[in-house]
Amino acid sequence: MSVIAYLNFDGNTEEVIDFYSEALQANEVKKVKFKDIPQDPSFPMPENELNMIMESSIEFAGGKLMMSDILPSMKSTTGELVKGNNVLISIIIDDKQALEHYFDNLAAGGFVIMPLSNVPWSSCFGMLVDKFGITWKFNRDAERFLNQVISSR
Repeated sequence: MSVIAYLNFDGNTEEVIDFYSEALQANEVKKVKFKDIPQDPSFPMPENELNMIMESSIEFAGGKLMMSDILPSMKSTTGELVKGNNVLISIIIDDKQALEHYFDNLAAGGFVIMPLSNVPWSSCFGMLVDKFGITWKFNRDAERFLNQVISSR
């Protein structure tokens, strides 16, 4: 299991990745854009969103940061990004039962943004805001997803 600081940005994540990678002397950088995954033809994404970062990670000095862009089309669900509240906590764990347990416990008194479900990038993914206003992201397969998409390019 790992718990990772996850940063959201307003369309400039690629610039942030470049800056942090250099500033922190990253030894590994991974990034996937929305255009890198299969799209639903019934719900085509706007061209400007296809080039945004869906998921990324930079590893440095034994640590890791993960980052992504907030899509303009998702802001009605996620809310507007405000500098200072764009940090969330990401729990990545293979044990689905433990993931579900943590999700249910943290959802108590909070707001579920996306219930745990099977999605194209994870066999178990969900998001919530806890009763203290902290956003949590749960992902069973984050590292496998990044590696799979990057290796298939």
